[in-house]
Amino acid sequence: MTQHFVEQYRAFASNGASGDPEWLRALRERAITRFTEVGFPSTRLEEWRFTNVQPIAETSFVLGNAMWDAGRVPAGASVTTLAEAIARWPDLVRAHLARYAQVDANPFTALATAFLGDGVLVHVPAGTVVEGPIQLTCRRLPGAAQPMVHPRLLIVLGRGAQARVVESYAGSAGVSLTNAVTEVVLDDGAHLDLCREQQEGPQGYHTATTQTHQGRESRLVFTAMALGSTLSRHDIHATLAGSGAYLILNGLSVLGQRQHVDHHTTIEHAQPHCESHEYFNGIFDGEAHGVFNGRIIVRHGAQKTDSKQTNNNLLLSETARADSQPQLEIYADDVKCTHGSTVGPLDPTALFYLRSRGLGAAEARGLLTYGFGAEILDRIAIPGVRERLDRMIRDRLGVPELEAP
Repeated sequence: MTQHFVEQYRAFASNGASGDPEWLRALRERAITRFTEVGFPSTRLEEWRFTNVQPIAETSFVLGNAMWDAGRVPAGASVTTLAEAIARWPDLVRAHLARYAQVDANPFTALATAFLGDGVLVHVPAGTVVEGPIQLTCRRLPGAAQPMVHPRLLIVLGRGAQARVVESYAGSAGVSLTNAVTEVVLDDGAHLDLCREQQEGPQGYHTATTQTHQGRESRLVFTAMALGSTLSRHDIHATLAGSGAYLILNGLSVLGQRQHVDHHTTIEHAQPHCESHEYFNGIFDGEAHGVFNGRIIVRHGAQKTDSKQTNNNLLLSETARADSQPQLEIYADDVKCTHGSTVGPLDPTALFYLRSRGLGAAEARGLLTYGFGAEILDRIAIPGVRERLDRMIRDRLGVPELEAP
């Protein structure tokens, strides 16, 4: 089932990538070799047992083009294509590109690296504070039927830099595949707020890998929103590589019909005195299926680690389903680590309380469901983003905005 994708790669490598530097061409070759060796994952593998990607493997996707729209870039930040970045900062790009999201991470990361071309670099120099948010939206350009794109995003913040980034994927009607890879590098003392929005079309497939690497005393607040596509899988691996690093990892999925979402997260505490807080909520209606696999690793010597993980899932129908697997892997003896998960319907006592106050059944149900999602939305601190997503979630759940008194 890999042959069609390999043929697409050979055409890409011979037609559009001949002018790239040798190290990039070698990287692509290693990636396609890796993908050919392992092929697409099957549900027989533990990491993929809840997510069947056979429909992706059996579809004859045609390589398309992705366009990144950066809008107006705020002062202090540089947003360039990877081709421009390689010419302008060759050492910077080579030092970080594919260093964290390596080709052996999973087959989709290898496939995306083989087709590495539609890429963007966001670079904030050391000591720079970017006031406004950096808005990045990835869209497929019109072209052949059943297109696949492999967008790449590399975010590098220098020592003490601060920025806010919105990473959005907007799909359209028709069968398509978006296979995205994002790498985030925070130097010592850097601060980043990152919000990722996945809003693919109803027949779209979305696979993604996000790798983050944090230096000493750095701070990352990362929120992942899954609202679209028929099948999505997002692997998130966060490494706290410097003492005193701080991470907040948030996630919210709101799905219905027969949509499927799979979040696999790994938070790796590699140094002492680091702190992480993970909150993932899922709202599933119809025949939707949510999967969460969260793993916290505390390495040897990572003493004084403080890590908390929570996954809550709300099932709005009898046919909706959620599978949750929180995990702890601890190799140090002076740590504070907790994890927990819940799966269930709306609280009937809360519903009864709202009904007793005069609300109709549908209105009470909508308000409780919205409150479940707002727990994550309220943690988004990027101006305008929280309000826009709030309106989107309210509209999807049929909950009107409350008028100010």
